[in-house]
Amino acid sequence: MAKPLMAKATAVWLVDNTTISFKQIADFVGMHELEVQGIADGDVAAGVKGFDPIANNQLTQEEIDAAQNNPLHKLKLKFNPSAAGEEKRRGPRYTPLSKRQDRPNSILWLVKFHPELSDGQIAKLVGTTKPTIQSIRERTHWNIANMQPIDPVALGLCKQSELDTAVQKAAAKKAAEGGVMSDDERRKLVSTEQSLEMDAAPKIPTAIEGLETFSLSDEPPEEKEDEPIIDADSFFNLPKGGADDEDEDDLRP
Repeated sequence: MAKPLMAKATAVWLVDNTTISFKQIADFVGMHELEVQGIADGDVAAGVKGFDPIANNQLTQEEIDAAQNNPLHKLKLKFNPSAAGEEKRRGPRYTPLSKRQDRPNSILWLVKFHPELSDGQIAKLVGTTKPTIQSIRERTHWNIANMQPIDPVALGLCKQSELDTAVQKAAAKKAAEGGVMSDDERRKLVSTEQSLEMDAAPKIPTAIEGLETFSLSDEPPEEKEDEPIIDADSFFNLPKGGADDEDEDDLRP
């Protein structure tokens, strides 16, 4: 149900100028009945000036009279043609001035770690435009060399629940399309909380990657038969003592 403008000020005017029950006023302005009673007692909305709903085209005198005569009657907001469709009109998310300089960094983070998100989803999360997102995807942004990926949740540009919801929608769309996903894509398509709880897959250092299966030939190595033990004499091919050595010993004085 649509609510009137300046609800508390409207409730103050209705309490001061009509005999409508607190329950009827509370239902009309979207407040609690006890809060309306607090307005009547002077404990709530002290110093708030009443807002006339009749003069501001929100209620008719006939509607007020009907509510005063029937305690069960519910006040209905007067139809205003100029306000039709106003609730559906939504602009981009507002970003404080202090955080706008970090918005491209958050877009770079989303593009890098969640490439499955569409430009429309990213635009809703951080409050940006599609041309900006496209320039960062294609690395044609004027400041791309100085940008660093930063989590938009850490920057306060969006909530963790909003990011997880967007990722889950992207996962459902990917699954509906029936595309084959790699392990990295599967990890990215889960929610951020689930991804952080996953155990990191062991990786081989880049310097020695592939050496565990290194071989000079394509054939598997054959098992060698037992080789005889080689002693020092056979290794250096030292001659064994013979008859000549004995003759030399006999000639010595």
